Amino acid sequence: EVQLVESGGGLVQAGGSLRLSCAASGFPFDDYAIGWFRQAPGKEREGVSCISSSDGSTYYADSAKGRFTISSDNAKNTVYLQMNSLKPEDTAVYYCAAGRIDYSGRYYCKVGGMDYWGKGTLVTVSS
Repeated sequence: EVQLVESGGGLVQAGGSLRLSCAASGFPFDDYAIGWFRQAPGKEREGVSCISSSDGSTYYADSAKGRFTISSDNAKNTVYLQMNSLKPEDTAVYYCAAGRIDYSGRYYCKVGGMDYWGKGTLVTVSS
């Protein structure tokens, strides 16, 4: 059974930090890219950051560049998202997802590029 379990969400003041964790199981971790997506109330789900479990390459949305850092511990099948300098507009449910890396090593850090999804963890940033 495929599982992606997020943890680490919560309430934080603007300017604060949180670290999200995503524990993956039930699929060949090294063949997948793991991504963080978020969905704010009334908005579409959007990609925040992704990392290839194969070569460690990363992608960041413009909103995440310079503030968020994605990392992977392949021994633990776990991906982290360190979020610093949080803003109220970062408030959303954050989802972990996995998308298979293609034969050329590419992955697509988009909702449509993901095969499996976690249930999400709520991040609330107060002003």
